[in-house]
This record gives sequence, C-alpha cells and structure tokens, in this order.
Amino acid sequence: MSRRIKRTDPKPRSRDERKEARPFKARSAQKAGPRPGGKAGSKPPRFAGERAERRAPKAALEKSAPAKPVEELLPTKVQTVTVTADENNMRVDRFLEARFPGLSFSHIQRVVRKGELRVDGKRVDSKDRLEEGQSVRIPPLKIDTPKAPGALSEAAQKTLAALKEMTIWEDDDVLVLNKPAGLAVQGGSGMTRHIDQMLEVMRDSKGQKPRLVHRIDRETSGCLLIAKTRFAASHLTGAFRSRSARKVYWALVPGLPKPKQGRISTFLAKEEGEDDTIMRIAQHGDEGASHAVTYYAVVETAGNKLTWVSLKPVTGRTHQLRAHMEHIGHPIVGDPKYFNIENWQLPGGLQNRLHLLARRIVIPHPRGGVIDATAPLPPHMQQSWNLLGLDATRFDPIENAPEE
Repeated sequence: MSRRIKRTDPKPRSRDERKEARPFKARSAQKAGPRPGGKAGSKPPRFAGERAERRAPKAALEKSAPAKPVEELLPTKVQTVTVTADENNMRVDRFLEARFPGLSFSHIQRVVRKGELRVDGKRVDSKDRLEEGQSVRIPPLKIDTPKAPGALSEAAQKTLAALKEMTIWEDDDVLVLNKPAGLAVQGGSGMTRHIDQMLEVMRDSKGQKPRLVHRIDRETSGCLLIAKTRFAASHLTGAFRSRSARKVYWALVPGLPKPKQGRISTFLAKEEGEDDTIMRIAQHGDEGASHAVTYYAVVETAGNKLTWVSLKPVTGRTHQLRAHMEHIGHPIVGDPKYFNIENWQLPGGLQNRLHLLARRIVIPHPRGGVIDATAPLPPHMQQSWNLLGLDATRFDPIENAPEE
C-alpha cells in the first residue's frame, strides 16, 4: 500500500495523525508485577498494621451505617446540579453513572439522546466532557425493573428467538449479532423496533440489560458487538477508544478506484438539511469537524462498471465509509444519501439497496484472548455477487494491508 491518495489529505500528517493510522497493531497487555522499588513477596511496610487498627473504628462505623436503596438516590423531578472540581473533564455518561449508581447504560444514553439532560441549557452528547462550574439539568430518573424469570410474553419470546437467530458469536460476557439491513441499532423518531429495544428481553435477574458498545447504520448489515455485562462494556468501549478493535467492511461501488489500494484522510462535519443530515468534507479547524481515516482495497471487479472493495476504518465517524467513498468518486451502490452520479443506471437484477456489509470484527476479549466474528453477505448483496460472478471466498487484500 505504498501509494496514497494525496488529494484526500487536508494537510501533511502530524505525528499524532500517523499514530492514529495504526488501528490494528496488537496492544500487548503488560504483565502485572511488584511496584517499583518493591520485591515480590516482601513484608508489608512497617506500622501498616497500626495504621489499619487506627482506621478500623471509622471503617466499622461506615460499615454499620445502613446504605440507602439506589432508588432513593435518583431524582423524581427535574433538578439542576453543578459540576464539581473532581468531576472536571468527566464524560457526560460517566458523570451520570458516578452520581447515580445502578442507572442502566441504555437509560443514560436515552436521556442524553433525547435532550432531556442539558449542560448550561444546551444539548450534549454522551461523550462530551464537562467542566467545573457548569450547570447540569437532570431529568427524573428510574431504575429499570427486572422481569421475573419465565415471565416473558409471547411477543418477548419471539424477540428473544430473533436475537438468537442473529447471533454469530456468544459467551457469558459478549454477544456478536449479524444485524440485518433495515433494522436500526437505536431508536429514533417514530421508530418502535430496534436492537437496543429488543435487548430488553435479555435482562438478567439483577435487572442488567446487554449494552451497545458501538453502532452501525440502519441500512448496513453485519457484525454488531454487544456487551452482556457492565465489566465487558467497560473493556470493549476502552478497546474502541484506543483503536485496538479491527473492523473490515465490504462494499460494491461503480467504476474502478485508482490506485487499487489507498488511504483516505479527510475531516468530516455534520451538515443539517431540511429533511436529512449528511456528513460533508470539511477543513481542519471547521466547527464540528473531526479527522477521519479509511483504508480501502479492490478485491474484484465486474467488468469496468462495478467493483467489490474492502474497507478498513481507522476512526469511527458517522457515515465515514459512505462519505469517503463518495469523496473519491466511487459512492456505494444503493446509498440514498451519498450516491449522486448522474445518469448512472443500476445493472438489471441488482436491488437498489445499500451494498455495505460490516464483514468482520476482531477485538481483544475482556477476559483475555480475542473475539473474531465474521458475517455473511446479506441476501440482496449475495444476489448481486451471484449475478456479477463475484466469489465471496476470494482472498481479501485488506486483511494483510500495511498500516501506513
């Protein structure tokens, strides 16, 4: 992958950006060892026992004080609180989680997404950072009531069966679903069925529900990672944040991208329209602009009209792959937002649906080892592959593509 698409780089890459472009290098865990200056198996520091004894009465007093039920700590009406010095630079979702232990991940995401929580009177994202002294409006909150075992309704049992049918990888901590195209990951305006809502039927005896740790677009099919425990959610979101998760997508695009393997680097920003929101190519420093990096490789062509490409996103921006492929002149077939080639005719027999698949995800497992899941082509893409004579078992060059 020695050639690059120079026109897509907004400016020479800095050291930080070069570091950002190494998403799939394994991050080896450091072995636990003794603290600096200490020896394994050494005696505890002198007077440690005496200090523990002096602290014992206070600890005993705290232990004897009855803890308030979690429900009593939750606000039953709108309240406004001020961000303390200890909470400075804390993420919005972590702030709520710390202030109200026991509040479910989905409930936190829901109140933030709906704008019920405000910071200095403005809507925020769950990943936004708070500053000391800011005023936070908190809506009424509640603990999700766990369902009694065996109390699932007929509809809930059907939902559980649908989730099981989608499952391509599962253990006690993690679930990987093969999300079908057309099914949203999270709810929106007028949407009653989505993955987050379906996961309600999987609450355990403690009322804990499996948590989303990333998202894919509604019309994109393929691998969707779910954390079944709070422990797993913390580790998996950390893996996405540190970019130690490896994701591979397959797409069908018009024409033949040149060079056949390349790197796309731009800044992306949301552009609000009357009826829709899209991501536009932005400049460094533009309001709301975020750096986005994608690697692509041509897998196979069908004449000169259509090409099967494999995509490896380094960053995880909204609509990143769709916007990037449109940017280099090869928008994804069936994309209602970004396919804008005039007078282009869809070959006969192909469905006018988004041809984008979250093909594979590889990520460190929270308890050691690796999660490696692969999703098959969805029916409309399999139909296109058959009609075009593309071999889904063909070697994927993006798998071993260099990081730079």
